[in-house]
Amino acid sequence: MQKNYNYKRQKLFLPEYGRHIHEMVESLLAIEDRRERNRQARAVIAVMGNLNPLLRDTADFTHKLWDHLFIMSDFRLDVDSPYPQPTRQELTVSPARMPYSSGRISYKHYGKYVEQTIRRLADERNSQAVVSRTVDQLARYMRTKSYEYNQEHPSNEVIIRDIKRMSDNAIRIDEVALTNIRSEYKQQFHFSHPPKGQKGQKGGAQRAQQKNRSQHQSRNFVNKNGGTWHGYSKQ
Repeated sequence: MQKNYNYKRQKLFLPEYGRHIHEMVESLLAIEDRRERNRQARAVIAVMGNLNPLLRDTADFTHKLWDHLFIMSDFRLDVDSPYPQPTRQELTVSPARMPYSSGRISYKHYGKYVEQTIRRLADERNSQAVVSRTVDQLARYMRTKSYEYNQEHPSNEVIIRDIKRMSDNAIRIDEVALTNIRSEYKQQFHFSHPPKGQKGQKGGAQRAQQKNRSQHQSRNFVNKNGGTWHGYSKQ
């Protein structure tokens, strides 16, 4: 008896359909009667659709099944398809190579766009007012990006130094104005709740106030001998 091992079998073109579907498609090639071959091909399409019943309502689902049928037959099947029969050239076209910038980024924590913006600001055609206003906003952005990358805010001296280096000292910077900037990123971290120490103090004061209130709500009860009980706190 000759054993059928997987390494001896034909390679599956679409493994998600399994070997049985591939064998059914292979059997279609042996049918000589075209009319019978068309009927069997539609039956195979129905079986392929039953494997993924949830996808039947999607657009072009039947079209994909017919394309997969031709792919599994290695484009050798000759049947009457309701859709244009795909060719090997259409499905094996390699995509065009996308151009990728290989430029080196000097300061990765700022990003390449910061460096490109500073280089454009160094152009002599830009007015000093536009440069000053843009550098002020750019410095705030650089502080934000540096915090995201390093988890700490750089000093204003570091920001001024980096701007000068990236512009090759071509930008005149108002260092006094930049020294007074405040990072808007820091202002987002306002705590709506007090810190742990203050929260504990506030909780202790509330408990003491509740205790005093409960003591003022004491009630007097008369016992059987005509006496009264004092200091009973309602809890």
